[in-house]
Amino acid sequence: MNTYQLQFDALADITRRGILAKLIEGPLAVGELAADFPMSRPAISQHLRVLKEANLVSDSADGNRRLYSINMTGFNSLRDYFDQFWDQALAAFQRKANEQKKKEKK
Repeated sequence: MNTYQLQFDALADITRRGILAKLIEGPLAVGELAADFPMSRPAISQHLRVLKEANLVSDSADGNRRLYSINMTGFNSLRDYFDQFWDQALAAFQRKANEQKKKEKK
């Protein structure tokens, strides 16, 4: 499965999107994240594993716990993916605008 598909699948889940929304505020441990969701710490850990496999979060050691944070590299690759569509849409719009200008001049 390609990276984009993993990322889209990860983002499809409302809980994982909620986790990402919490991590925008800064790094958090599993226990801190679990306090905001109606599920167990192991369930949150499973969601974090999926997000990590999709390159959307990263983790680092902080004493005897792991802190999770947004992985900007993963989000930047998603942005690049979507930018190609935006660039194509803008180019198509510009072509249509130029065609319309030519028609108006006739």
